[in-house]
Amino acid sequence: MAMLAAKLLLLLFLFGGICSSAALDNCVFLGEEEKDSLYKDGDVVIGGLFPLHYSPVSSPLTYTTKPTPNMHNFSSRAVRWMQTMIFTIKEINQRSDLLSQLKLGFHIRDSCDDIPVSLRASLLLVNGQPERSSRAESINRNKSTERNNGSDLGCAAVQRTVSPVIIGDAASGVSMALLRSLGTFHIPLVSYFASCSCLSNQREFPTFMRTMPSDAFQIRALARLVSYFGWTWVGVIGVKSDYARFAIQLFLQESVQYGVCAAYTHFYPVVLNQQALDELLDVIQIASSKVIINFSSESEMQVILTEIQRRNITGLQWIASEAWATAKSLWEKFGKLLMGTLGFAIQRADVIPGLKQHLSNLRPSYIHPSAFLTELWEEIFNCRLNGSVNSHYHGDDNYVDRLPCNGKEDLNDVYSPYSDVTQLRVSYNVYKAVYLVAHALQDMSNCIVGQGPFLNGTCADPKNFKPWQLIHYMKRSNFSALGEKVNFDHNGDPIAYYDLLNWQKNPDGSLHLVKVGFYDASLAAGRSLVINDSLIQWPFGKKACRSVCSDSCPPGSRITRRKGEPICCFDCVPCAEGEVSNKTDSLDCSRCSEDRWPNKARDLCIPKIVEFLSYHEIMGIMLCVVSVLGACASLSILALFFTYKDTPLVRANNMELSFLLLVFLAVCFLVGLLFIGEPSDWLCRIRYPAFGISFALCISCLLAKTVVVLMAFRSTLPGSDVMKWFGPNQQRASVLLGTAVQVIICLIWLFISPPHANNNTDYYSGNIIIECVTGSEVGFWCVLGYIGILACMCFLMAFLARKLPDHFNEAKFITFSMLIFFAVWITFIPVYVSTAGKYTVAVHIFAILASAFGLLVCIFAPKCFIIILKPEKNCKKNMMQR
Repeated sequence: MAMLAAKLLLLLFLFGGICSSAALDNCVFLGEEEKDSLYKDGDVVIGGLFPLHYSPVSSPLTYTTKPTPNMHNFSSRAVRWMQTMIFTIKEINQRSDLLSQLKLGFHIRDSCDDIPVSLRASLLLVNGQPERSSRAESINRNKSTERNNGSDLGCAAVQRTVSPVIIGDAASGVSMALLRSLGTFHIPLVSYFASCSCLSNQREFPTFMRTMPSDAFQIRALARLVSYFGWTWVGVIGVKSDYARFAIQLFLQESVQYGVCAAYTHFYPVVLNQQALDELLDVIQIASSKVIINFSSESEMQVILTEIQRRNITGLQWIASEAWATAKSLWEKFGKLLMGTLGFAIQRADVIPGLKQHLSNLRPSYIHPSAFLTELWEEIFNCRLNGSVNSHYHGDDNYVDRLPCNGKEDLNDVYSPYSDVTQLRVSYNVYKAVYLVAHALQDMSNCIVGQGPFLNGTCADPKNFKPWQLIHYMKRSNFSALGEKVNFDHNGDPIAYYDLLNWQKNPDGSLHLVKVGFYDASLAAGRSLVINDSLIQWPFGKKACRSVCSDSCPPGSRITRRKGEPICCFDCVPCAEGEVSNKTDSLDCSRCSEDRWPNKARDLCIPKIVEFLSYHEIMGIMLCVVSVLGACASLSILALFFTYKDTPLVRANNMELSFLLLVFLAVCFLVGLLFIGEPSDWLCRIRYPAFGISFALCISCLLAKTVVVLMAFRSTLPGSDVMKWFGPNQQRASVLLGTAVQVIICLIWLFISPPHANNNTDYYSGNIIIECVTGSEVGFWCVLGYIGILACMCFLMAFLARKLPDHFNEAKFITFSMLIFFAVWITFIPVYVSTAGKYTVAVHIFAILASAFGLLVCIFAPKCFIIILKPEKNCKKNMMQR
């Protein structure tokens, strides 16, 4: 309650009026008379607030004295905005198709870009101000004077028609202050330049609308812009105002999704003293970012650029907010610093028909009654009008010393921001704001009684309505202005469209604002920003500067964050083994599938190298040749023995077992071929049993031969009939029996867990080893173990028979062959276990070939030597010698 009372007292204090009694009819206006305004009567008088004067210095509120406006600077641009409102109302009044039954008027006041002044002016607009020469005249005014149209804000006796709606203000902070006061009374406020996104809050500001897009759209456009040029490390600065605070906050939130970070965020005061400037410039100079986004007006920007010029700071890429994106006045002094500046400007009207003529038609005779227009004239032509009502003296010159105006001045002969219609942006917003009110009044006039939007289907009277009734129609307004569709969203904001402007230098040195793109919020997100890079002139060089905290991570690497630093500051780490990243600045590396492997750059998964012992490689060819040669050698010896089968040497050494042994040795050599080539399940199930059975046959034959040799000498003892148990049939049976055990082991192995082909990707990361997996390790080692048992028995028998009295004792050669056999396979086991892939297979084949050659050479080479080279020794006499 205390705060509400303080607020009301402040309103009354600023308004300058109090009531002398409880009765409203006796209300007395006690404030100072405000004469600096433009007024034209009508059925509906639209209020207007324009910052015709402004000052970088705000008036401190002491609440002990009446605040006085600071009007140090005069804005001819704002006068153009004001004149655009007057022109638009005049244009509407002349139309027969719009508000033909109503006449619009206007009441325009100076807001001075200052909250206290704006608040007072707005209260005067919605209440009116009495035209009187004395206080008594105000008290005795006719009580039947028309009361305020539903606002009931204060003194009711007025002479001027009150304004049910206000076009204004330009500043977001001022607009917020007005809304918090006028919003209580449902007075609509239509701003033409207030862009703060905070004003889109319809719960807090339900009576606010604007023809200026919300900063939320501009921020999205800016975030897309810096991302488009790869600027991920930008400086963000702004004046200490609601506009900049909300804009920077939105930018920091929006830019994250584009991977853009703020190198620094710095707010500076509206009044930039030397200390504040030093702090700001120190931040800019120290930071590594050369791209700066500045949310401020041109007045603050002018002070900053002055200091930058003094310090001779160069190489900056400026990104302008819409508040100064078209501020041509900055170019005159700082064109070199602003070359290549990019900024989004609100939509421009190519031309407003008749506005140029309206602005240029000012004549001294017309402007004398208006202090605003008088001041404009004296500022443009630097002269003094006779009988001037201008009371604002500013600038460096002495106003009193100015020469009188000669009356022949013509606005067409000089350039001024007032008459410049090449960049009709804010003026176009004013134009649309007036038409918004006009179309709302037209919709109100078209209402049919009984079908109206209010209680019981009632309609509002266009000549006597409540402000809240007008805002109802304004929220639903939809019209065209200069051929453009004007729509508003649920927050009262227009659909955003921005021109992307590039500051370029004309041949004559003047500023050329070149449209190099646009941002249309109505388009899909991926197509909303369109940029023509070829039209852009950069501050330095022929391409955009680089502004990054960390260089992009190339494909084949990933980003790793630096602890305690923004997300744009990172290190690049190569992808781990088996992983790839195929795009720049990848956050993670993806693992290749099992049949693929990263290339050298680790940016692509390529098929793994398939590895197996092939017939097409040198090692496979060599082993294949040796296997075939071994088989051929065995068969050749077999043929030789068959040719000399009747000779004593062949017959004396168990000819039948020798023939079988040579056949089985040939099979052992050929089994090596099963280990060459791409493994498959059927091949794996053949190669291991074939290997085990073939060697079991060979060792069984050797074992039978050894036993026969041993038993043959035992049978020579008197009374011994041992040989009858080792006849040919028994020898064949012993070979079959020795091999049958191996066959049974293989069958059990194949039945329980047979060998099979497998793609091994664990041993070599970049290779797929196609190998035969034994299935059951027990089965594999049982096969080897059984061969070893047979070999041990054979070696033992041969060792016992090595010194038997015979000139050509075969047991000696069998002993040597078994020693070689053991040496080969004992060496094979550790090598086999420690290798992988095709080398394991090669070791296995080498062991097969080496052991087979050992048997073939040790047993049959001496015999072949005698048969071929020493045939004279191949006789019975020689065989019988001891």
